[in-house]
Amino acid sequence: MRVLTWSAFVLALTMGSALSVPAQAQAYDPRYPVCMKVYEGRWGGEWIDCSYTSLPQCRATASGRAAMCDLNPFFAPPQPPPRRAHRRHR
Repeated sequence: MRVLTWSAFVLALTMGSALSVPAQAQAYDPRYPVCMKVYEGRWGGEWIDCSYTSLPQCRATASGRAAMCDLNPFFAPPQPPPRRAHRRHR
């Protein structure tokens, strides 16, 4: 009986701590090929802005800021629609 009680207690503690941690959202927007990571100096915060279509565009925006530009690892280029096979009627 003690084992069952302790097991339930440990399970409750584990589930409670897992539920209290906030979920992380995906930071990268897969629609754009370039992202800028911006660093906040004083409080140590940072965020990622994936709204750039080229590295020069991102670098121009990042100029003079504590930021760096990089390729988006989750970029998914639009796929052309599949070609339909032509059927020959005889």
